[in-house]
Amino acid sequence: MNTPELGMSNDFKVEVVTTQNRGHSPEEVAELCIDKIVGISATADPIIRQQAQAYKTQIEQVIVYYMKQAIKSDRTTVYNALLDAGQPKLADLIRRL
Repeated sequence: MNTPELGMSNDFKVEVVTTQNRGHSPEEVAELCIDKIVGISATADPIIRQQAQAYKTQIEQVIVYYMKQAIKSDRTTVYNALLDAGQPKLADLIRRL
């Protein structure tokens, strides 16, 4: 029997979101992420909806912060790998992104 992993449902939807001549910003990815994590019913009590929206906004800010930290960390890893490979000019370009 094929059962979904804990917390995953079989009705998972895939959406395609594109940009032109750039990747997605942490803010854009966080918005996509939070929409998968927090759902707010259109029929929920207005006060509960307001609390849920405030929670959603706060969690989205946390996701953005940690995504930016992950990007900085990855750039440090790439920078050091380029230095180790004898490419200081390329490493400097990565650092300035």
